[in-house]
Amino acid sequence: MEFEYSEKVKGLLERLQSFMHEYVYSAEAIFLQQLQEDPWGQPAILAELKSKARNAELWNLFLPDARFGAGLTNLEYAPLAEEMGKVLFASEIFNCNAPDTGNMEVLAQYGSGEQREQWLKPLLDGRIRSAFAMTEPRVASSDATNIETSIVRDGDSYVINGHKFYISGLMNKRCKVMIVMGKSDPENPNRHQQQSQILVPTETAGVKIVRPMTVFGYDDAPEGHAEVIFENVRVPAANLILGEGRGFEIAQGRLGPGRIHHCMRLIGQAQRALEMMAARAEQRIVFGRPMSKQGSVREDIAKSACEIEQARLLTLKAAAQMDQQGNKAAKDLIAMIKIVAPQMACRVIDRAIQIHGAAGLGQDYSLAHHYAYARTIRLADGPDQVHMMQLGRNLAARYASIETHGGGRD
Repeated sequence: MEFEYSEKVKGLLERLQSFMHEYVYSAEAIFLQQLQEDPWGQPAILAELKSKARNAELWNLFLPDARFGAGLTNLEYAPLAEEMGKVLFASEIFNCNAPDTGNMEVLAQYGSGEQREQWLKPLLDGRIRSAFAMTEPRVASSDATNIETSIVRDGDSYVINGHKFYISGLMNKRCKVMIVMGKSDPENPNRHQQQSQILVPTETAGVKIVRPMTVFGYDDAPEGHAEVIFENVRVPAANLILGEGRGFEIAQGRLGPGRIHHCMRLIGQAQRALEMMAARAEQRIVFGRPMSKQGSVREDIAKSACEIEQARLLTLKAAAQMDQQGNKAAKDLIAMIKIVAPQMACRVIDRAIQIHGAAGLGQDYSLAHHYAYARTIRLADGPDQVHMMQLGRNLAARYASIETHGGGRD
């Protein structure tokens, strides 16, 4: 299997790495300082870097449809997403940040011409932000068929009632639209055709943001994660995406690329943690010699490098299969990397924190916040257990249909 990057990708990666080193790493402290002044706004440094990135033609790199983005395949995008993942806010600089990426993919693939004009275009331009409202506090939303939010047709409108939480992006002042998933046909005997997805402008009457949700104590500003209640929220029927009963289909189409994008970024975070770990081990003197002379420290560095490379190769293989055979054919590999990458990142970042000592827990290094993000992704876009359950089911059925030579008897 050939994972050598094309000359096009090598050129983009070199330009992206240069941009990161010239502008982004040095902006981390400024970004955090400006957030304190206006947590849910857009820090001036972020707006400045976005303008530079767009002028450098490092923009919308995630979209494979050349009508809307860079036209890169999943395999081509992987090293670029990895590089962006090394700084938590870097993806937004290049307009490649979740949940906007997933929403743009949905609108590009399933949206009407009117929906694309009204919402996709400003998202592609980076003029607004968006949110995806699926998770609910009262039900196990890892099974999307459980969601209770109602979407009811009333003449030329739909009326939405429900309660959502951990809705990423909704706290941001620039978030102007949500894609809301709810039930439009709860009595349908096919549980996967009960749901629909609909566009809801955030300023619509009846949309009530209850509070920002924290993750390990982080509010993840300026994006944020909101708890939100929909009380008789009325939107035009034209806001429905694709058609009634198509919500689960849209969700599945959205989540494949979204899951692997998370994994690509996590590999970048883990790689940065490894580099920080190695540098700290060389520079820090304990018991009269550098930490890197300690056997356990060397083992942590070695294990981390091995685990990162394993996850990187699995990500590339999943990306290649998505490109060659489609997301459905690649579902098992997508599940594998969604299980492997977040757990790997948690382990590697945890080792880096340990080697940094108390400093690794604080604000002087990015490690604690990176760990919180990595731990979150073990739940986002489906928890580990769901992916393992589905992967195990698929593998058991597949291998049961193949004649084996184990020699056992029933």
